[in-house]
Amino acid sequence: MKILLTNDDGIHAPGLEVLEEIARQFSDDIWICAPDEEQSGMGHALTLTRPVRLRQHGERRFSVTGTPTDAVTMGLRKVMDGAPDVILSGVNRGANLADDVTYSGTVSAAIEGALAGVRSIALSQVYAKEGMGAEVPFAAAREWGAKVLGPLLDTPLPKRTLVNVNFPALAPDAIRGIRAARQGFHDYSRGTVVEGRDPRGFKYYWFGLEAIEHTLDHGTDLEAIDEGYISVTPLQLDLTHHTSLGALADRFAG
Repeated sequence: MKILLTNDDGIHAPGLEVLEEIARQFSDDIWICAPDEEQSGMGHALTLTRPVRLRQHGERRFSVTGTPTDAVTMGLRKVMDGAPDVILSGVNRGANLADDVTYSGTVSAAIEGALAGVRSIALSQVYAKEGMGAEVPFAAAREWGAKVLGPLLDTPLPKRTLVNVNFPALAPDAIRGIRAARQGFHDYSRGTVVEGRDPRGFKYYWFGLEAIEHTLDHGTDLEAIDEGYISVTPLQLDLTHHTSLGALADRFAG
């Protein structure tokens, strides 16, 4: 099995090391192509206004000066010697739950893989304490990662579908199991804008993320994490709201 690893936290992120440990339980044919620095919140951005540079850090280990989408594109088209059987993105430092998946570079890397027709899985480690920076415990992902991936590697999935996995902020032995769940939704107006001044006296603005209220609807990824389960959510790339399609067609008819 040939596996491509990527992420949005960068080539040197500890979560990528955890992901490689997990992947090597299934294969020795591991390739890595990730951003050269953190690209969190980049979503499905593609670099179009400047060149992307590719750097090699070792055998089958590369980084790009771009986004997670760029990394997957370069991995598939320039780095690997053939198409992978699966793309794994993560393990992200922090949750990618509910409608936050639209911001996530981790999930978007898996989206790019799914668009290319490759089985793609995003993995994220929830953490409980804000302000932890890089000091996020990955024990849950490390212990449970292979148990989650095993069934996902051969489960039939429709085209243009990916899987989003989140590990709760718990010790491995406190996790209650694995739960397939639908995407939930947050209740929030997104964070704050923090204003400051740099040493030269010019204003700058920094987006801050405050505590977000969760809508813990039954069967959602948010509920699964809240109840101590690993959430496994299939996501589709068709964003069409089919219920509204007929009404709009009638409105514009004639």
